[in-house]
Amino acid sequence: MPIGALFRSLRPHEWSKNLVIFAALALSKHLFELKPALYAVSAFALFCGLSGTVYLINDVADLERDRLHPRKRLRPIASGAVSLRFATIAAVLLGSLSLGGSFLLGWPFAACAGLYLAMNLLYSFALKEVVILDVLCISLGFVLRAVAGAEAVSVEISEWLLVCTILLALFLALSKRRHELTSLSDTASEHRRILSEYSPYLLDQMIAVVTASCLTAYAFYTLARETRDKYQTDRLSWTIPFVLYGIFRYLYLVHQKEQGGSPTDILLTDWPLLIDVALWAIAIVAIVYTAHGTPMQLGR
Repeated sequence: MPIGALFRSLRPHEWSKNLVIFAALALSKHLFELKPALYAVSAFALFCGLSGTVYLINDVADLERDRLHPRKRLRPIASGAVSLRFATIAAVLLGSLSLGGSFLLGWPFAACAGLYLAMNLLYSFALKEVVILDVLCISLGFVLRAVAGAEAVSVEISEWLLVCTILLALFLALSKRRHELTSLSDTASEHRRILSEYSPYLLDQMIAVVTASCLTAYAFYTLARETRDKYQTDRLSWTIPFVLYGIFRYLYLVHQKEQGGSPTDILLTDWPLLIDVALWAIAIVAIVYTAHGTPMQLGR
């Protein structure tokens, strides 16, 4: 059986998107405690399974269109390395195991996992052809990951952080749409019909709005009284330059280098951006864990 090709269809390089699950754990000041860390790692693994299921379903649903794409035609299902029947069976089994396993982390986490899978199924077969809702659906997937991460370790997550998450995810989704539209040119709508509803100008306007909103929301989060009271420090605002550089660097890559088709590939291959994200994460952990605020109470 084409196990290797099937594993590639799960797109393990995209699983880094599930790292947002650890956000609530890190900000709860329990990152270095064994039990909550194991819960978070389990949640991450389950969402990797759910993500893989979604990618399999997407590749099955988009088979004919992927075969018209210069790069996606090389994917295992589009190229014929993995049969439709085998991919479908694998998606059902993996989705069932991942969703069933989510109940081990509690009903709230399982509800997030179920909503994530249901929303992505709806996206694969309907919402991806509805203008604006297509990118909103992608963004809500990141919000559900963040909420699931909080539910896995039974801590609250800041509303500001959820706002920042959806805005950043929108920024990435719109940038990806722009790259698809400009790189495929006249054949864009043949690959993805929804691209005919967008134009580079419209996407640039939307990206501009989301970029400004994301930066403003993050600044408000770091400066909010509830954030200062929780961590007993106002030093989180020191991380704003990292966010500014990261977003500006990404815009540079999208507009000047004509990248943006895969946010994960950019993050893993562009060293300035990768270093910036790493420094931002280190700064967040250093500030939160050297402050004198009280750790958020775990529910378990």
